[in-house]
Amino acid sequence: MKALVYHGPGAKAWEDFPMPTLLADTDAIVQVDTTTICGTDLHILKGDVPAMTDGRVIGHEAVGTVTEIGTGVKTLAVGDRVLVSCVTACGTCRYCRAGSFGQCLGGGGWILGNEIDGTQAEYVRVPFADNSTYPVPAGVSDDELLMLADILPTAYEVGVLNGQVRPGDVVVVVGAGPIGLSAIAGAQLFSPSLVVAVDKVSSRLEAAKFFGADVVINNSQQDAVSAVHELTAGLGADVAIEAVGVPATFELAVDLVRPGGHVANIGVHGTSATLHLERIWDRNLTITTGLVDTYSTPTLLRLLAGRQIDAARFVTHHFGFSEFDTAYDVFSRAGDTGALKVVLTRTS
Repeated sequence: MKALVYHGPGAKAWEDFPMPTLLADTDAIVQVDTTTICGTDLHILKGDVPAMTDGRVIGHEAVGTVTEIGTGVKTLAVGDRVLVSCVTACGTCRYCRAGSFGQCLGGGGWILGNEIDGTQAEYVRVPFADNSTYPVPAGVSDDELLMLADILPTAYEVGVLNGQVRPGDVVVVVGAGPIGLSAIAGAQLFSPSLVVAVDKVSSRLEAAKFFGADVVINNSQQDAVSAVHELTAGLGADVAIEAVGVPATFELAVDLVRPGGHVANIGVHGTSATLHLERIWDRNLTITTGLVDTYSTPTLLRLLAGRQIDAARFVTHHFGFSEFDTAYDVFSRAGDTGALKVVLTRTS
């Protein structure tokens, strides 16, 4: 088969790769029909994820068709079409039993395209397949469903729920890429009074308006802290969601929030950020970090099937599997290309 293989920082190749095989009786082999590129994959290519080693297949999101199952798989059959979650869950360890699948102690967590071969390939091995896949609902397209592999549950859980967004809150989202836009969409489920998007790229701020931001701030042109304080009578935001993963955006999110507010960090950080305790020790802030657990995926699937969330609007570009280099180029230059999510589809 073909797969996109990581060869160290800045290096990848769509090349021949051994077919995956069942390694445990709870595994399934899934033919990948559609996959996508995540901002985390760009962090991997920068060398920000130490677990990723030379020779491993990239990717952790897919919709596909089950082609083989282990003897211990109970809920899947060959031919089933499934969503492959970005997080793998053993289902029995203390964290899985508490719904914290991202912290799985039994061999799961974020392992696809990180600790084991991932989904940017023609086939992928999915460990603990009963707990780590979801049936494709009737009437839902692959493009829509693919957005529930990672970005929508990540933003909802790590941003909106960790940030404790409540009705009437002022929510500021720092970063209007796919995760930030997902956070805007998720926050709207809780009826905030005002949603503000902060970014330096005009095209992403336009997308933020399309996704429901009430106010957008280009922080390359104006001071975001002053602008938010002006909007909130000097208080600051109730919730600030960091959706980029660089020191400056985390520190900005802390500065944007009011005393007693919440800072929810979603971004994947590859370098240290400064926590200015000398300025914030007396502000009663709650700062959360997290890896998505995907416990919200069933809820989001119901909302998607009921057309209460619009996932298709995230997809801006389509490519075939042979066009991974072009897709990565388009996605990595989102400020120029307007890319939100790119979808790669099996062509044969």
